[in-house]
Amino acid sequence: MNREEIVNKIKAEKLVVIIRLKQQKYVPEVVKALVTGGVKVLEITSNTPGYLEEIKRVREMYPNILVGAGTIKNTTLATEALNAGAQFLVTPNTNVDVIPVAHEKDAPVLMGSVTPTEICNAVEEGADIVKLFPSAAMGIDYFKAVKGPLDSVSFFAVGGIGVDSIQEWKDAGTAGFGLGGNLVKPIESENDFNDIAELAERTLKIIHS
Repeated sequence: MNREEIVNKIKAEKLVVIIRLKQQKYVPEVVKALVTGGVKVLEITSNTPGYLEEIKRVREMYPNILVGAGTIKNTTLATEALNAGAQFLVTPNTNVDVIPVAHEKDAPVLMGSVTPTEICNAVEEGADIVKLFPSAAMGIDYFKAVKGPLDSVSFFAVGGIGVDSIQEWKDAGTAGFGLGGNLVKPIESENDFNDIAELAERTLKIIHS
């Protein structure tokens, strides 16, 4: 898939699930649970142990799933993630130097931005989607105020968004969501994988209702 096709799929799915775990051994089972729940777009963060290996594993095992790299703060991380097969990059910050590195590999960037200046800089430098981060901390009123003059920007709400607040953010005009800790809970038992699959399915129903 080329960059445009990847962006279109992310926007159509409206959900990027963030996998940030302390132990690599749980990543394959979490991915399996999310795919079982219907998730089609994942990001594995750079602060997850073995994240490059797990990106490669997802590409091999689930060819129909998009997998990107998250917490890509600089060009060094961007390069290693892309070389490992990441199909898109997600940043927590507005480091526009990451954008040409990704675009050279035909991969889109979901760029973390929060202020109007950061958002405009990200868009002007070619960010494909703006990741409003941290969304919950800033609040819906802040998002509405920012979106007023920047209504042509595709915003994904990321950071502290719970399943129960998705509808409110949808109504406010978000194009999609990035969900991490509120969907992928810390793993303590085998039942947790079933819970992740069920919560993923429920989340997708709300997003696409």
